[in-house]
Amino acid sequence: MKPLERSLQHTVLRRLKALRATDPALAFRKRHGSAFGVQGDPDIHGVWRGVAFEIELKQPGQDPTPLQQARLKEWSAAGATVGVVHSTAELDTFLDRLRQATRR
Repeated sequence: MKPLERSLQHTVLRRLKALRATDPALAFRKRHGSAFGVQGDPDIHGVWRGVAFEIELKQPGQDPTPLQQARLKEWSAAGATVGVVHSTAELDTFLDRLRQATRR
């Protein structure tokens, strides 16, 4: 049975909060789908040491929709570090990539 996206979301937010506790140069928010949001925007957005990032959360084996892919591409073209995260291992890889970007 695949883990629910909500479970992954909980884990990712907990890890980001723990990281923020040790590095106040990290700010992030979970986007909530509503009539006031932009359809297809990534689930989590933030800035770490001046580097913007966008994370789309997906269950293992699931891919972003074409609209979600377009939004990630849009954010990337604007200079944000973007990623699709299916697991904590992928989150670690994304955070390592983000750490490298903050050192430039």
